[in-house]
Amino acid sequence: MDWGMQNRLSRMIKPATGHSVMLACDHGYFMGPTNKLENPRKTIEPLLPYADTLAVTRGVLRTSVDPKWSTAILLRVSGGSSILMEDLSNEEITTSMRDAVRLNVACVALSIFVGTSHEKQTLVNLSKLVDQGQEFAMPVMAITAVGKELEKRDSRYLSLACRLAAELGVQVVKTYYCEDFARVVNGCPVPLVVAGGPKLNTEEDVFNLAHNALNEGAVGVDMGRNIWQNENPVAMIKAIRAIVHESASVREALQIFNENKKNPSQRLETQIQP
Repeated sequence: MDWGMQNRLSRMIKPATGHSVMLACDHGYFMGPTNKLENPRKTIEPLLPYADTLAVTRGVLRTSVDPKWSTAILLRVSGGSSILMEDLSNEEITTSMRDAVRLNVACVALSIFVGTSHEKQTLVNLSKLVDQGQEFAMPVMAITAVGKELEKRDSRYLSLACRLAAELGVQVVKTYYCEDFARVVNGCPVPLVVAGGPKLNTEEDVFNLAHNALNEGAVGVDMGRNIWQNENPVAMIKAIRAIVHESASVREALQIFNENKKNPSQRLETQIQP
């Protein structure tokens, strides 16, 4: 692997622990002004000191992320369908690799929709992106999207989708946690990051998801709504960070959440990685 590729990956997945806390804020590319993400900068700013990586589109990056902030950027480069469409899988590459390099991002991300009418299209999109990534030493993350078909989140389906992405040459895969998640991990020869998905019912549910995913082989989490739609988002990301980088238990994470909930700090702290 080229030095540039390794360097970019080390900005996302911290060498000290081999893990990563990714903050997903790219929902607007198909959902528009999502609840609690209407003003991206207002949402992102207090959370960024506790994230290793921020996932956004180039529009939000240019308008809402201060270039002086040092957090690694995971750039969403696929799109083409909005939440108004019944089928969200009709996507193309929407951002050039040259623009991604110009923006100095750590990684680019594209969704694949295995088992849909646009399966081939999204897999070919991914293959083209991997080719471009090799030329520019840019890591590529495949996101095993399921659109509105949530019932597809089982180990058999996710094992297939993750393996297809790995076979096409990506450096990282983002997928969902599921029962028998170890099967998904064992069948995928590249690192897996687990998505938070729709907002869960309780903080404990979120911490259980993160804790179980890490224990079963994920290298990190890429969470959005379960952090910034919480009434105490800073407390949430601090607790999740403890699970990911300090192997905190669910009980310990709840304690960290409750302690920080009592003394919330919404100001932007110095951009030094914790």
